Amino acid sequence: MLAAMSLRWTILAPAYDRMSRKSEEAGLGTIRQSLLADAEGRVLEIGGGTGANLRYYDGLASLVVTEPEPAMLRRLQDKAREQGTPAEVVQAPAEDLPFEDASFDTVVSTLVLCGVDQERSLGEVRRVLRPGGRLLFLEHVRSEDPALARFQDRMNRLNRFLVGCECNRETLTAIEAGGFTISRVERTMTPKAPKFVRPLVVGAAVAA
Repeated sequence: MLAAMSLRWTILAPAYDRMSRKSEEAGLGTIRQSLLADAEGRVLEIGGGTGANLRYYDGLASLVVTEPEPAMLRRLQDKAREQGTPAEVVQAPAEDLPFEDASFDTVVSTLVLCGVDQERSLGEVRRVLRPGGRLLFLEHVRSEDPALARFQDRMNRLNRFLVGCECNRETLTAIEAGGFTISRVERTMTPKAPKFVRPLVVGAAVAA
């Protein structure tokens, strides 16, 4: 299973930024920027990928970015150096974060909770956040439109096989079940994306 995931990302990593460029330029980058303006203090980003968020961080006490996949990790490290972002880059999965309890003020998750074990990952996020700390999230989710939700169900197996992503997850429910109180949320659409991965939630949740 892990070997298959690494092979998938070894293939996808070189093209990842090109694949997502249209969405980023059509508005996803602006959504990221708005979300990350609320990051403060000691910040942890899980599943940093190739570093799409790095340019939007500013004025932080510290920034740590994790990424489990070696092929993505190399691109993340390169982008951090190129942009001069003072981030510590750590190879680690969201399900097993190598940090002490209550060691961060903010955790950021963007397009991550669709492809990990949600219960374990959110448990780890909750553990490393200080009480009252915030999870900032940008995640594609199951649609509230029944017709589109059914289409997502039909596409989910193929999407999971191709990119390791579940396109029909009830992620807001999982966040609440993980010990968070959602303080704000906006439902929107990912621009220039396939229909079945367009439904998007953007917001913040407070650790109990």
